[in-house]
Amino acid sequence: MKPLEPWLLIPTCELTPLALPDWAAQCALALQQGARLLTLFGRAEGADGVVTTAVFQHGEGHLSVLRGHAQRGACYPALTPRFPAAQMGERELWEQTGLMPQGHPWLKPVRYEGALQQRMNDHEFFKVRGQEVHEVGVGPIHASVIEPGHFRFMCLGEEVQHLEIQLGYQHRGVEALLLQRPALALSSTIESVVGDSSVAYAWAYCAAMEALGAHTPSPQTEQVRGVALELERVAMHLASLTGLATDIAFLQGGATYGRLRTAIINASMRACGSRFGRGWLRPGGVRFGLGEALRADLLDTLGAFAKDFAQMNQLMLAARSVRARFQGVGVLSRADAQALGLVGLVARASGVALDTRASLPGTLYAAHPIASPTEPGGDCWARMTLRMSEIDASVQWLTQWLQSPWQELPANELLASGHALQANALCVSLREGFRGEVVHVLETGAAGQLLHYKLQDPSLPNWFGLGLCMRHTEISDFPICNKSFDLSYCGSDL
Repeated sequence: MKPLEPWLLIPTCELTPLALPDWAAQCALALQQGARLLTLFGRAEGADGVVTTAVFQHGEGHLSVLRGHAQRGACYPALTPRFPAAQMGERELWEQTGLMPQGHPWLKPVRYEGALQQRMNDHEFFKVRGQEVHEVGVGPIHASVIEPGHFRFMCLGEEVQHLEIQLGYQHRGVEALLLQRPALALSSTIESVVGDSSVAYAWAYCAAMEALGAHTPSPQTEQVRGVALELERVAMHLASLTGLATDIAFLQGGATYGRLRTAIINASMRACGSRFGRGWLRPGGVRFGLGEALRADLLDTLGAFAKDFAQMNQLMLAARSVRARFQGVGVLSRADAQALGLVGLVARASGVALDTRASLPGTLYAAHPIASPTEPGGDCWARMTLRMSEIDASVQWLTQWLQSPWQELPANELLASGHALQANALCVSLREGFRGEVVHVLETGAAGQLLHYKLQDPSLPNWFGLGLCMRHTEISDFPICNKSFDLSYCGSDL
């Protein structure tokens, strides 16, 4: 049986748009039957029309799409009261198209797009009533070199009763920018959208271009892409571990994990010229192969890394100070993670087995599966230990691949800028980045040109999980909870 691919291509003529109430009812039915909502969004059509799209993944793994059509300003029964995982999608749909989800319990702008950005200071934060309740505002400007974001804590003493997170201070209009250039000339923009997930974004984009261009990449290409993605996963999990150790003043861990991350990103630089994998993947293939000398170099790097990483993990896990700060802090239950539609490592650390590499493995991960561990605890300790386990799984997978016989890449695989893309088609493409699934949805018009390009970073749903896990936790625990999630500000601020 052919493995499920992490992409779906559908001619738009096969997506009969439903009236808005019927579309919402069919979305509710799919969710009620156990489907998982990957993304929900809309785009303008004509002067006053709106096309809505919902993408689902079903229990057996396959993807499906529901299409709707409405006039701007139309109303429909909100999905969120019954299915909280839809809350962010419905808010974004309302903000961008004016479609009103009646009964939505938390209807606020996601990003304050366009002219609305001038109204960010008027944002109505949730209030917790009580004579002794006080508010603590952090940001949007922070002491460290990070993107702007505002955190509004409602506290009773030192205990957080509620945390509301407001992002969108540097809305870049990325999705609109992607429509200003030819579809096959977007690689450098795509891999810069979220800089620490360049390979995941680039691979999702390349897979979409190849599906629309009726091109099947060679197995050798997929091997190199897999190596690039797992190197990125190792490096970025190490960055998270560095931050976690530093935040609790476990200086040996902060220094050692940081040194080990440098070794991995330098290995990526020797492979493709960029420490973050930029320029490595292109539609149709890859720009740099893995010759025998480079594979030997990567194996030596990974061998030395694995030894030092294991020693550092042993010290970190055995330290009483680490256990005291992480265990039982920032707990997110499995039920809450599933209800909110959380993805990636955050979901797996709460016991939710959710990994695109397993559910939509494609030929690469089907032939050479990679371990996808979970942790039941849902706390900072679980998120820390799961990063360690995922690094071990990636290193083991990389080592096996690099030690196996390799064939040279076929010549001239890259798609030329004039390569025709399928007209009037919708393509969904996913890749499991180090935070979780990166979702790209592209739609082409009658001439094969891009009509719409929807991006969704795993941070978008997961920020709400960070706010939830802070309830009844001391405000001083926020830095380690925040770092244990390690979400992207710009990934939500597209």
